[in-house]
Amino acid sequence: MSETSEGPVPRAGTAPGAGPSEVTRSDHPGPGLSELRDYRAAFAASALPMAVVDDRGQIVRPNDALGGLFGADPASLTGRPAADLVGLGSDAPTWRAYNEVLRGARPRLRCTRRLKHADGRPLWAEVTVVPMGDPAPGAGRVLLSVADVSDRRELRERLRHLRIHDPVTRLPNRTLFLERLTGVLETPPAQDGPSPPPGRIGLCYLDIDGFKAVNDTLGHRTGDRLLAAVAGRLTDCAETDGHRTGGHLVARLGGDEFAILVEDSAGTHQLTELARSVLSALQRPFEVSGHRLSVSASIGVVERSSAGTSATALMQAADTTLYWAKADGRARWTLFDPERNAHRMTRQALSSMLRPAVERGEFTLEYQPLVGMADEVVRGVEALVRWNHPRFGLLGPSRFVPIAEEDGTIVQLGRWVLRTACRQARRWQLEHPDDPPLFISVNVAVRQVRDSDLVTEVAEILAETGLAPGLLQLELTESAVMGSSGRPLRVLQALSDMGVRIAIDDFGTGYSNLAYLSRLPVSVLKLDGSFVRGFRYEEGARPSPADETIVEAMVQLAHRLGLTVTAECVETSGQAERLRRIGCDTGQGWLYSRAVAPERIAELIGSRPPEG
Repeated sequence: MSETSEGPVPRAGTAPGAGPSEVTRSDHPGPGLSELRDYRAAFAASALPMAVVDDRGQIVRPNDALGGLFGADPASLTGRPAADLVGLGSDAPTWRAYNEVLRGARPRLRCTRRLKHADGRPLWAEVTVVPMGDPAPGAGRVLLSVADVSDRRELRERLRHLRIHDPVTRLPNRTLFLERLTGVLETPPAQDGPSPPPGRIGLCYLDIDGFKAVNDTLGHRTGDRLLAAVAGRLTDCAETDGHRTGGHLVARLGGDEFAILVEDSAGTHQLTELARSVLSALQRPFEVSGHRLSVSASIGVVERSSAGTSATALMQAADTTLYWAKADGRARWTLFDPERNAHRMTRQALSSMLRPAVERGEFTLEYQPLVGMADEVVRGVEALVRWNHPRFGLLGPSRFVPIAEEDGTIVQLGRWVLRTACRQARRWQLEHPDDPPLFISVNVAVRQVRDSDLVTEVAEILAETGLAPGLLQLELTESAVMGSSGRPLRVLQALSDMGVRIAIDDFGTGYSNLAYLSRLPVSVLKLDGSFVRGFRYEEGARPSPADETIVEAMVQLAHRLGLTVTAECVETSGQAERLRRIGCDTGQGWLYSRAVAPERIAELIGSRPPEG
């Protein structure tokens, strides 16, 4: 390569193609001719493959290392397009950036390319292209260098593999699983025809039932070996899926949780059959560290169209369905049910808004009359709480009281109900001084008895409202009262000693420990409506002789114990007549009145309620 044909190697700050005389006249004197020869010698002897490339993208001067990289005489590379040699035209963004560097519109290009060494081995190369003169429009030559980064990339890949794989089972971990899931959902379906059918995706999400016991009793090493054995069986199930239509990714998501992703599902039947095969495979005993271990799994199964779903939504559905499988008894698979999930979501929404709703005063009380069976005169009322929900409208207690009992809000809500009901009962008494006062019956949850100072609260509310203790009746379910002992029993006894009446609600459906009943401070039994429904004669309904016999026996027993009996769900005059004949004291139901606003109750005081 002669200096006259190609020119000296340009230096920074020198216009492309400038000769020695131009260098001498520069405002910033550079190296002399001897130094330029040294630069050229260093360029030629460098172990880093390099080439000078002109503004047309052709190689002007390659060094020996570049020739060695491709197994060619360096001179034979002169005039060849540099982009073809190192693959800069393989994708549009890189090609565009490369041409911008050639035009001086871009200061640098750096990219990674997979090349083939002269000895046949593949290598990863970091290709760098930088201008050799001023990076201004019209600049000429650029310097291309090719650095072998195979070792660095291999190390990075090894580290990435460790980062996205579980060290115990060697399965993909949660990170890789979510990357794959997201990629599948974000990839549009292949265009096979004008309107290709939407793809479907399936997921089996499982955990090992009782795995903690293995760790606790046999140690984590045995637990890890069991997890590895489970992983092997899951992989076998995925690979032998008879409906296999695409990639099945088996991953350990953490702890004893695993997932099998079916990327191109054939339908729900494929996922459920896969879940069955997994359950069957895991039920076979494992031989681990000299121990014969038997385990099972709970599996949540989700299968749906890929369109319109996301990785987050799919995982939430799978997690919810796994919870259902465990709640339904473990060692089973459960299929995602949109209706059941909608109910769960509603329940969660109610739970999150319950406590603030109490503070905002979104609750109200309605009252249902308790009528004397002998004369059909209103003796008292039961207070029934309602929630004026801003989104779901007026909700009955069955929609939110169980939630309140679970999260403890029932203590705060129950206190409000008790105070409001007592205040209303006292108001009726003051407004109708010539009529016998109505007693007020209020439901009390067992959690109120256990988690609050109910005796003090009742005493304070009675003193605050001026209501006599004998006009307050507290209702507890049979299962709560019959199992009372220790502090709950002392609370009930203290309330009874105060003069408050204690009623057992839904009597006949719980423990029915009649021997224990005589030792409880109970005043009233409220017969469950399921017995009363057997008394119907109207509209072709056939009465149940067994129910009549049971109710009659319970009424007689209660009376012998000094208790009064209230029948719930009285809906017809025939039922009322039969209950009156066998000695039931009071009745409650739609025959007399539904739960109504306090103003309607005021109209019934001292009179018989209208039927219906």
